[in-house]
Amino acid sequence: MSFVASKADIDHLNHVNNAVWLNWVQDITVSHWNRVASPQMQADYAFVVLRHEIDYRGNVAEGDAVEGHTWVESAKGARLRRRTRFIGADGETRVDALSTWVCIATKDFRPTRIPPNLLAMSN
Repeated sequence: MSFVASKADIDHLNHVNNAVWLNWVQDITVSHWNRVASPQMQADYAFVVLRHEIDYRGNVAEGDAVEGHTWVESAKGARLRRRTRFIGADGETRVDALSTWVCIATKDFRPTRIPPNLLAMSN
């Protein structure tokens, strides 16, 4: 998924604000979920974030584009660890993120073990 930094994304240090990076992590995660999960799975399950860890490796200024990539690193029980990487036009990594998510059942909003068929589709 591609992102281009707009004027609104830029902070007082003239690069993409850290809150924007979190929004982009969320956007690419939701896009991935919508692409791989069936409508029934989307109705039955949701993921909520427990933790984000972000490593900033380079600046992105207004008008700069980055390409986002995401994948599931591991899963156990109800928890899923997802990697997200943003790469600049020069091929260099700008941001690496590791997020921990918890699967919940939408019927009661309680944590639930991630179904094996969902895990098989998630990469």
